[in-house]
Amino acid sequence: MPELPEVETIKRTLQQLVIGKKIKEVEIFWGNIIKHPEDNLQFTVECVGQTIQAIDRRGKFLKFILDDSVLVSHLRMEGRYMVEKANEPYQKHTHVVFSFTDGTELRYMDVRKFGTMHLFPKGTEEKTLPLSKLGVEPFSEEFTPDILREAFQKTTRNIKSILLDQSVVVGLGNIYVDEALFRARIHPEKKAQQLTRSKIEILHNEIKQTLQEAVDKGGSTVRTYVNSQGDMGMFQLNHFVYGKKGDPCTNCGTDIEKTVVAQRGTHFCPECQK
Repeated sequence: MPELPEVETIKRTLQQLVIGKKIKEVEIFWGNIIKHPEDNLQFTVECVGQTIQAIDRRGKFLKFILDDSVLVSHLRMEGRYMVEKANEPYQKHTHVVFSFTDGTELRYMDVRKFGTMHLFPKGTEEKTLPLSKLGVEPFSEEFTPDILREAFQKTTRNIKSILLDQSVVVGLGNIYVDEALFRARIHPEKKAQQLTRSKIEILHNEIKQTLQEAVDKGGSTVRTYVNSQGDMGMFQLNHFVYGKKGDPCTNCGTDIEKTVVAQRGTHFCPECQK
């Protein structure tokens, strides 16, 4: 599933490709992707005639800011957006197509069909699901060590499970939690409420640093992720632990291990993260 760096990269790519374009037609080939309004025809009617004014991101969600509405899109496991000329043949697994008045199309493709789209009146999108219960953005001023400490003291969960919780801090997924915990030298199964204030400050810094470096490199291409221009991310070349089972730790030389934490495959160094 694309995490914050990948979604941020897609957002920035789409900003170059579709802002200012007016929607002429919408074709929906797999209606289950449209979650709100439930009537696909209503979704289509409300989109047509609107211009994409901006594109934003909230956690792992894309926000297409239209004239009167906001389209909230989650890519789930393998969703992708591509911009093509209208006369280009559809690629396999193309499920939603936004045709523009300039003869180009924004096409949503999804092998697993897990992606979602919600269309809300502008200004209401943050007041209802799926955005209403999201936590703090890791690049915002509100994301502080104290915010983490407060959340950690309210739970007996391990540190990995709470960092994956999008109601606490948004955008973190399996890759970047593993990487940030390695950099902070924290075992993924350690109870969050057991972290000292100084360790929380270190973790806070490593979360921000890891995400920023990943954004700078266009995200991580681990399986199928590419941006909306078909380019791979390159941060996977900088992974310390994720996907490195059996490789020597770059810090101490101990083999990286993999286990299951919070129902997710989890990579760590048993020496550096005791």
